[in-house]
Amino acid sequence: MKTETKGAATPAAEEVKSRPLTENEHTMSARRSAVIVGASSGIGRETALRLLARGYRVYNISRTPFKGDRVKTIPADAAMEGELEGAVKKAGEEAGAIDLFVYSAGFSMAAPIEYAKSGDYRYLFEVNYFGAVEALRAAAPFLKRRGGRAVLVGSLGGEFPIPYDSFYSSSKAALGMLAREADLELRPHGVRVCALLPGGTATDFTYARRVYGEEESLSYSPSVKKASAALANMEQGGMNPSLVADAVIKLAEKKSPPPVSSVGGKNNFARYINKMLPERVTDWFVRKKFNQR
Repeated sequence: MKTETKGAATPAAEEVKSRPLTENEHTMSARRSAVIVGASSGIGRETALRLLARGYRVYNISRTPFKGDRVKTIPADAAMEGELEGAVKKAGEEAGAIDLFVYSAGFSMAAPIEYAKSGDYRYLFEVNYFGAVEALRAAAPFLKRRGGRAVLVGSLGGEFPIPYDSFYSSSKAALGMLAREADLELRPHGVRVCALLPGGTATDFTYARRVYGEEESLSYSPSVKKASAALANMEQGGMNPSLVADAVIKLAEKKSPPPVSSVGGKNNFARYINKMLPERVTDWFVRKKFNQR
């Protein structure tokens, strides 16, 4: 777990912002470069494959290496203070500039708020939100060199509540606002930041979810089981991650991308309806969808 408080930009980061590119960095940066946190699987991997086909130099930052030798993996744990910062800086310095930064790391847990362990939900926020803050801060100086783009992969769960996945939904809601705030700040420097909100997507993320059992959930156990099963079915019967990867790239290639957007007509319609209807109505639909009373 992280123990240090994130402070102001480091002197090294300030140096990157202010000094001109060296001759070697000019040569290295002539080729477009992308840094993806979480490219070893799922949406991140699909995005990396598509960027390779477009001629990008791609860096993966994760605990698990990217399978294949065309993507360089810089190992880092999103939940450990300073590791993402160091890995992003290493990729940026090697490439000379970052044209596209993608944050696709994530963790989910199905647990009742009353009995959730602080270690679990703090770890979740470290991976889903604070890791994104740290990595984006480190990427910013390199993005500013050539007016790059940053895409934070959020979730429709950040706009709709997911029963017993409350910490995940909360972290993704925070990620969406982080993208909007960062876009406001970095836009004058030629950098655009946006959040992409997929709905249910068929990846191994489903099977990595931390689901509290009967001994941990106690009286909530039957409801947790129903909600987590419904969510798993929704994900595995949902979108192909390749479609989400295509949406990431479309955002990166837009001159003026929206700060927050979703993937697919069904999800776009759901977002629209969510804004139009009172919360009590959308929450009723959510309860029905997840087999809750």
